[in-house]
Amino acid sequence: MEFDLFVYSTIGRRHELEQGMAGHRNDLYQRMLAELGEYVRFADDAGYAGFGHPEHHLQIEGFEISNDPKLLSMWLGQHREQLKIITCGFVSTTHNPLRVAEDIATLDHMHQGKFGVGLVRGYQARWVENLKVRNDLNAVGPWNKGGPADEMNRRYFEEFVDVVAKALTTPTFSHDGEFWKFPNLETNPHDHPVYRLYGEGVDDDMTIREVGIAPRPYQDPHPQFYGGFTGSMSTAQFWAKYGGKVIALSSNLEFCQALWSSYEESAADYGRTVAPGDQACWGGVMICAETDQEAWEQFKDWEWFWNLWAVSFGQPMPMTLVGSPDTISAHIERAAEAVPINECVMLIPQGLHTRDQVLSSLDLFATQVMPRFR
Repeated sequence: MEFDLFVYSTIGRRHELEQGMAGHRNDLYQRMLAELGEYVRFADDAGYAGFGHPEHHLQIEGFEISNDPKLLSMWLGQHREQLKIITCGFVSTTHNPLRVAEDIATLDHMHQGKFGVGLVRGYQARWVENLKVRNDLNAVGPWNKGGPADEMNRRYFEEFVDVVAKALTTPTFSHDGEFWKFPNLETNPHDHPVYRLYGEGVDDDMTIREVGIAPRPYQDPHPQFYGGFTGSMSTAQFWAKYGGKVIALSSNLEFCQALWSSYEESAADYGRTVAPGDQACWGGVMICAETDQEAWEQFKDWEWFWNLWAVSFGQPMPMTLVGSPDTISAHIERAAEAVPINECVMLIPQGLHTRDQVLSSLDLFATQVMPRFR
């Protein structure tokens, strides 16, 4: 079993966030970058397999100040030798899929294949509505679940992923869908001999039939796709088509069993055979301490963060991998008995906890929990 860490890029401790407008404090941002670099270096040396981060914008409050997935991905990548950086992920409603495919392929080269990527729908309305690529798209959440905006966002997302996958896996392609058309220019306005002599997809009369991205991905056929954090069976079924691994941080193991099975059945419909554990990642928020009491005492700041920040977006508390090494190991063992798991994703209270608290937790987990599952 591999173990990945995931951070929200929280800029400050609880008391610093409570002062307001923490996202504007450059001293806190500099400290956050330094701590992130140190956590990546430590995780790399300790044997963790991956280090993930999201994309969120306009975060003047500082709870998730991770506003450029490419830049943060490369910052994190500078501090490791082996573990993969998981950029999870590009928010589809705010990006051109052709541009995202180029970004993914380029990042894959810059990380030399130690890279995974998520593609997600977008749930934070304040920034999605300001950065979205179409006026008729909206962020999604409990407030519009099952309604026209939710259904349109899902259709858009599915087409977005299809375009990204086509661009990453084929030298040149065309696409004519509900939301995007590529190429979006029928004829080049002037003759260009390079297109005719050394490329593909452009005829001698400058008719543009197909487009392609460069470079091609470093990994074959492309980096591992991740399906963000989901509790949706339909999302799992969708990702089965592309071999994407959904990330399910659920304590409901019966739900996990249904999700794993549904993914496998959908994959079979697409002619894909799924190896045990490739259906999804499992995990939760992780705080490891010498005793359960100490770990739960540290959990209070995370609980404050989650209840104040994530619950308002309709996100329930994830699985709590909180406690001593024995307690956390028992949780993982029960989950692994219920569903095959080859990748475990753990949210850590980076930013909220001090550097020493985070490093102590990571060290204790790496030395006393991880060896039990290898």
